[in-house]
Amino acid sequence: MRHLTTPLLVALTLAAYVLLRKLYLRRPHPLLNVVVLSAAVVGAVLMGLNMPYADYIPARDIMTFLLGPATVGLAVPLYRHRGLLRLYALPILASVGLGALTAMLTAGAIAKYSGLPREVVMSILPKGVSIPFAVEIARMYDGVPPLATAFVVATGTLGSLVGAVFLRRVGIRNPVARGLALGTVSHAQGTAAALEEGEEQGSMAGLALILAGVFTAVFAPLAVWILGGP
Repeated sequence: MRHLTTPLLVALTLAAYVLLRKLYLRRPHPLLNVVVLSAAVVGAVLMGLNMPYADYIPARDIMTFLLGPATVGLAVPLYRHRGLLRLYALPILASVGLGALTAMLTAGAIAKYSGLPREVVMSILPKGVSIPFAVEIARMYDGVPPLATAFVVATGTLGSLVGAVFLRRVGIRNPVARGLALGTVSHAQGTAAALEEGEEQGSMAGLALILAGVFTAVFAPLAVWILGGP
């Protein structure tokens, strides 16, 4: 069989995710990243069947559509841990806001002083937020939306691979702090990694994901000005 139907491609993707998640839960290791390995498995199957990526797009669109309900679903663990919001409201706002601004300035400065074109600099600024935020911010400042999307995916993948290990190595073990850090710098993929650790970490990461998007949009003009933009 050379081609798989859309329902079979959806089933393949879900099966890869479920099996690899079970493997990760049995043997937790940063290299056993569920998202990365699931994509690798699906890609290997497509290559083995000589199927072009275009044939996978309908299945991808179905699962992408479910991102909306999944994001809304993050409100459930957040509601369960709403007491943390009242207890840490000011530190949460301050840390996520500072984290979002620092992420923009650091990435933008590295790109600018590496001699990259301005459109690349503007595309990398919103790398730490989810794709809808990043695309619009990049478009507003003459960035390239597809390039911004690529930076977002790369950032989320890297953060989900090494973020939790890095936080552990530097001694950050508080679940609130870990969740906020992963959600602020690695958006949805960081939130998924935080949920693997626990519901409290996942709820904080989901909150940070949303706040980071808002703060990035608010601070984008300041970051562009600091980096010498118009």
